[in-house]
Amino acid sequence: MIAEPAIIPDTFLRHAADILGDTRTGLSGTKIIEATAAYAVEFNVAIPHTQMGMHIPNKRTALYENLRAFSPKQQYKIIKELCDHPNFGDTKLSERKGLKLKLITRFRHLDPEPEASELNQPLIEDTRHWLGEYPDALSLYGDALQKYKHGAFSRNVLDDLRLSLEKLLHALFDNEKSLENQKAAVGAHIKNHGGSAQLSNMFVSLLSYYCQYQNDYVKHDDAIIEEEIEFVIEITSSFMKHLVRLTENG
Repeated sequence: MIAEPAIIPDTFLRHAADILGDTRTGLSGTKIIEATAAYAVEFNVAIPHTQMGMHIPNKRTALYENLRAFSPKQQYKIIKELCDHPNFGDTKLSERKGLKLKLITRFRHLDPEPEASELNQPLIEDTRHWLGEYPDALSLYGDALQKYKHGAFSRNVLDDLRLSLEKLLHALFDNEKSLENQKAAVGAHIKNHGGSAQLSNMFVSLLSYYCQYQNDYVKHDDAIIEEEIEFVIEITSSFMKHLVRLTENG
């Protein structure tokens, strides 16, 4: 297992500062100082720059050097929250989403305040267990859950769930077909492992609607209904859990 980094490297801090403090689209120097000074008070940390002045080459440098004064967990919180700073509006939204995605994907273990989840945790843990022999599917499933927990990237959550299910079916059926083209195999798999014809038909119908839903919403992030994400996670979990159980017990 690859060890999780205990720090956020300087290269990433510079990358974050370049985006958040971009000359044309980033936060102003004043806002950067105000924000980092507020975090300095919150965490009782001394920062090198408390006002913009001649001795600071530019606002990106001010942000980078102030970030370095904080602990890794504090840096994680600051960068994550600055990505959603209200002064940005919709300017360069994709770049900030990309930064936040990289932050969460690489350093989520540093999150000092993991968000509570209303997901069906027994179902989630059962699904993790049954996916233990399918590492590709399990990895993508875990990524989806982490992104959902952090309250962002609805499109990425849906995409990871779809790919997780697709990878599982590749492993179960020993093929490389797209999810849309696995319906017949899913139906046959359920029947061949003792499932009823009614269950087989229901699975195939649900999979058809699932693919249609994914195709409609993964392509249009702004159209995703946030309240539906939890349901999609849980139905994907039920799909995968039941298919693996049939395989293992059939």
